[in-house]
Amino acid sequence: MQMQLLLPQHFSGICFWLHVCSQKESLYLDRVRQMESARRSERFRVERDVLDELKLEEVTQRKSYADIHSSLSEQLKNSLRCNVPYLKQSIVRRLPVLYWLPKYSVWDYGMPDLISGISVGIMHLPQGMAYALLASLPPVFGLYSSLYPALVYFFFGTSRHVSIGSDANGRHTLCHDSCGNCCNHTSCYVLLCSGTFTVLSIMVGSVTERLAPDVDFQKANGTNITAEIDVTARDSYRVQVAAATTVLGGLIQVLLGVVKFGFVGTYLSEPLVRAYTTAAAAHAVVAQLKYIFGVSPTRFSGPLSLVYTLKDVCSLLPNTHLPTLLVSVVTIVLLIAAKELNSFLSSKLPVPIPVELITIVAGTLISSYAHLNTNYTISVVGEIPSGLSSPSVPDVSLFGEVIGDAFALAIVGYAITISLGKTFALKHGYKVDSNQELVALGLSNTVGGFFQCFSVCSSMSRSLIQDTTGVKTQMAGVASSLIVLVTILKLGTLFQELPKAVLSAVVFVNLKGMFKQYYDIVTLWRSSKIDLVVWLVTWVSTLLLNLDLGLAASVTFALFTVIFRTQLPTYSVLGNIPGTELYVDIEMHREARGIPGVTIFRSSATVYFANADLYLEALKEKSGLNISKMIIYKRRQEAKQKRRERRAERRAKRQAKRERRAQRAARQLSEFSVEEEGGCWRDTSIEGTVIVEDEQGGTERENGTVFVIPTTPRTPDGRWEYLKGGDPDCTSLGWMSELQDGDTTTLGSSSEDTLSQDLERISLGSLGKWTWDIHSIILDLSTANFIDTVAIKTMKNIFQDFSEIDVDVYMAGCQASVVEQLEHGDFFSEKITKRRLFASVHDAVLHCLNHRGATTIPRYEPSVVRPANIQVSFSNATFIRLGMDMLWLTIKYLKHFFDYRSCIPARNFKAFMQTRGKTLSRRNNEFMQYQFITFGAIPLCDKGVSFIFLLT
Repeated sequence: MQMQLLLPQHFSGICFWLHVCSQKESLYLDRVRQMESARRSERFRVERDVLDELKLEEVTQRKSYADIHSSLSEQLKNSLRCNVPYLKQSIVRRLPVLYWLPKYSVWDYGMPDLISGISVGIMHLPQGMAYALLASLPPVFGLYSSLYPALVYFFFGTSRHVSIGSDANGRHTLCHDSCGNCCNHTSCYVLLCSGTFTVLSIMVGSVTERLAPDVDFQKANGTNITAEIDVTARDSYRVQVAAATTVLGGLIQVLLGVVKFGFVGTYLSEPLVRAYTTAAAAHAVVAQLKYIFGVSPTRFSGPLSLVYTLKDVCSLLPNTHLPTLLVSVVTIVLLIAAKELNSFLSSKLPVPIPVELITIVAGTLISSYAHLNTNYTISVVGEIPSGLSSPSVPDVSLFGEVIGDAFALAIVGYAITISLGKTFALKHGYKVDSNQELVALGLSNTVGGFFQCFSVCSSMSRSLIQDTTGVKTQMAGVASSLIVLVTILKLGTLFQELPKAVLSAVVFVNLKGMFKQYYDIVTLWRSSKIDLVVWLVTWVSTLLLNLDLGLAASVTFALFTVIFRTQLPTYSVLGNIPGTELYVDIEMHREARGIPGVTIFRSSATVYFANADLYLEALKEKSGLNISKMIIYKRRQEAKQKRRERRAERRAKRQAKRERRAQRAARQLSEFSVEEEGGCWRDTSIEGTVIVEDEQGGTERENGTVFVIPTTPRTPDGRWEYLKGGDPDCTSLGWMSELQDGDTTTLGSSSEDTLSQDLERISLGSLGKWTWDIHSIILDLSTANFIDTVAIKTMKNIFQDFSEIDVDVYMAGCQASVVEQLEHGDFFSEKITKRRLFASVHDAVLHCLNHRGATTIPRYEPSVVRPANIQVSFSNATFIRLGMDMLWLTIKYLKHFFDYRSCIPARNFKAFMQTRGKTLSRRNNEFMQYQFITFGAIPLCDKGVSFIFLLT
């Protein structure tokens, strides 16, 4: 063997390798220590008693209902009680301007508010006039709607950033523009963070055109009716209709705000509102087509009006007025280009370029100098009166015809305003009172209606301008109103030559963002199919049924989806995560283990009248217990048992008569005894018992079996019985009492039910029809936030029905409000006490296991399933117990066979085994559970044995 020398370079390599290994080992150990410390820091251990509802109330000292809720008389006294601080607080709450105006600093807030007000006021001019056309009103009334409501909101509004007036367009990126860094909060994205808001103008226009159509204002020349329309009379009546609708909608908003109904806007979900505004944009486009193409289609109202109007416009396309179409196309192209440039330079510009105002001014100048109305018959705005109109009371007689539209305007306008207000309030850190906003918006509409304004709400585009220009308070609204006021008083006449096609182009371009909302279909398809259905139903119903009926149908359908989701929730059976107190759905989690003998049932929704019956049916299905059929079967068996008892009583009476006759005959022949040899009868009296032996007595004596006629009935029927090991010479016959072992067989009935009739006990567990291993059911009510009387009755029925089959029912996770409702609904009684309610599911499980004999939750070891066998792991004690059970059952079965084979003649053995086999299949079902083809044992380690059962 040759020796190899280790050179110095070898030593250096070995040292380097050892150094690297030591570094890796130290890093590994550090990582293990970090993981162990993190694991220990995240663990917790709690030791406490199992808490049912009574113990929980004792531990927590739960207050009574009277301690929490004051009586009605006390509430009435508190509401009528008035003092100086309360009065001051009430006035400030109703007039928020008294809170912030005394603190207003001109040096700090004056300049930002002035710049924001001027910027927004410039935008008011084109948007007010353009959206007045959507409302089918003269443009000057759009300016009125931008003046009066903004001044009223100054006194009563709580939002500092919203701009009140005729609703205008917004941007698709509101959250990014307005919320800035705040947009990482999910609550910042409210339901109207994208799209444009021309909805109210379109809704007002649908009302005015329905109640004041052009057909009703055609001029009459004597007896002939011409096609010429009296525009002045038509516009005057439409203004009255719009004012009446606005005042009524404002009164509805004020009333809802006073009764604190500000949450009504939450019923308009985000998919519903986005689909509604998208469909409203389609209505706006169709309404502006007549100005863009220069045609005069017939206006329709009611359902399918959009389809009829669009059809009429298409039929009039050959009559398009080309100069009007040219003005519209040029204006649309310029506006789109200017808006895209404005969006591109938005980061570099302190204030967006007022492209709409520039377009209107340019269009007015070109039309005025080129005489477009005279030379090319292009329709223009016409006369704009200078000065302010005097207030007037709206026509109250119109309220009955517009009440539905007024309510829709009130709800939609409030939803738009409160969503924008909460968005900006979240960004800038102040609070918006939803009820006060409803009152402020209602007063703005009510007061504006007296000055011939139409319904208004907050404008997204103008609110964004206020935010980007650094607005501080509502004082910016006053500045913008002054700009509008100056325009109405001095500059209104300058816009008389403005082409209506330019205003229609402004509306058309502003609707561009709304059509981007069709991408919601793709988004909702990926996220929520139900929200997609709500979106589509809202869009279709709004297009076909018009705006008012479409909104009602959409809200109704959205509410029905909520009802259907609560009526058809997800029902699940819970299992325990080993080593924890957590319980999760067994079907969804692989590691969840069921508790032996315990079924934990949970519904994903609260239980109330709409799903109470479905809850009961799901419980039956998940537990595997058809409780209705089982109770019906039990009642039938009880009725059969009563009939058998009555028959047994009659037989006992007849038997007693025969015994009395036999006793009288026995007294006459007290000393007489007859013995017959060679298989004859032998009668002997042994302690009041007559023993009769058959002709084949020798053979039967060898088998140790005799026929006995008892002098005193031993069974309810008092019929003949087989007795094993009977000895006629004994003083006692040793009656067998183990009926479940099948040691006693009645001969007084047919062979098909000889054993089963006497062995039946009125307990479904021994009837043989159903077998189950459930002794407790736990109802997890942690998802329930209320429970009504129908659900309470259903819970009572569950407790009563399952108790009839010896299954205990418990509740777990009930909230305090649910417990109070159970108390008020008389749910608790002597049988159903608060001991059946537990603080958590784990408490209920531990109680069930302790109550039924188990002490701990069984620990599960991982099992391996193979195609041809099932491998199950048992401990040594389990293996010994299983082996003893198998051995005992086998001996027991063989004992039955040989005992009955020895005591029954050969000619009756076949018939008896058929009857006995049926009985054993019903009675010894525990034996049938272990009938396998073969089994073997493979030792795995000294701690347990692994069994492999080959199943058929």
